[in-house]
Amino acid sequence: MKHFFLLHVVVLALFGSLCEGKVMMEYIGATGVPVTFDAVPIDGDIDFNFILSFAIDADSSGKAQNGIFSPYWITSLTPGSVAAIKEEHPNVKVLASLSGWSLGDKVLAWYNPKDPQKWISNAFSSLQSIVTTYHLDGIDIDYEKFPKHGNNTFAYCIGELLTLLKNQSVITVTSIAPYHLTTQPYIDLYNAYSDVIDYVNYQFYTDKVRTAKGYLEAFKLRTTQFDLEKVLPSYEINGRGIQGDAFFDALNLLEVSGFHVNGVMIFSADAGSTNGYYYEKKSQQFLLNSTRL
Repeated sequence: MKHFFLLHVVVLALFGSLCEGKVMMEYIGATGVPVTFDAVPIDGDIDFNFILSFAIDADSSGKAQNGIFSPYWITSLTPGSVAAIKEEHPNVKVLASLSGWSLGDKVLAWYNPKDPQKWISNAFSSLQSIVTTYHLDGIDIDYEKFPKHGNNTFAYCIGELLTLLKNQSVITVTSIAPYHLTTQPYIDLYNAYSDVIDYVNYQFYTDKVRTAKGYLEAFKLRTTQFDLEKVLPSYEINGRGIQGDAFFDALNLLEVSGFHVNGVMIFSADAGSTNGYYYEKKSQQFLLNSTRL
C-alpha cells in the first residue's frame, strides 16, 4: 500500500506538471447580455483567461480619441466582480481587448495617428488606469479594420505599447486576434514584436471551414504565419465556421496529425450562457484529457 501511495503521488505530480501551460481564453461582455464571471465553469487545472470586450479608443459617438481608451464592456462586469472571480479562482486572469468591430452602429478602424509617440503615451496612460481599476492581467489586440492605403503605424504603435506595458510590469500577458482579412497587419506586428506576444487568438471561424479536415488545413496555414506554440484553435458559439461537436472532431484531428493542442479560444461567454456553457466545459475537458502521460 505504501508503494502504491508513492506511485500515486508521483503520477499526480507528473500529470500536474504536464497540465501546466493549458490555457482557455474566452471573450466576454461584448454583446450587451448581462453575463457574469461566476456563471462560467472554470476548471482549476486550466489557465483560464477572460477577455473583456472591449476597451475602445473612442468616445461614445465613435470619435477617435488619439489613444485614450475607455471600457465599453457590459456594466455587469465590474472591477469588484473581476477581483472576486480572481480571488475565488487563483488560476483566472482577466484581459481587456482593444477595439473590436464596432461601437453601436459605428464601425471601428485603425487610424494612423499623426503623432505615433503621443498615441502610444496616451494609450499607455489610459490602459494603465483601466488595468489598475479593473485588476487586469493583460491586453488583447482585436483591431478588425484597417485603412485601404497602408496601415504602417499599426505594428509600431501596438508593438511599442505592448512592450511598454510589459516592461513597466503593468501587464503580464498579451494576445492578438487576427482573422482572414487582417492577417497581414498582424503578421507585421508579430514579426517585429513576437517576444511580447504570448498567444495568437486567430479567429478560425472566419475561414469558412465546417469540417474537421478543413479546420486542420486552416490551422496548418495559420501556424506557418505565426508560431505554432502560440496559435490557439478557436470556436464561435452559435456563429460562423465549424459548429457543434465537429469542433471537437477538429481538435482530435489536430492532435492525431501531430499538433499538440495546448489551448482553446472561445467567442463568447455571452453566447455560452444560452446552452449551459457546454463548449466551455467540453473544451476544458479536452485540454485535460489531451495530456499524454
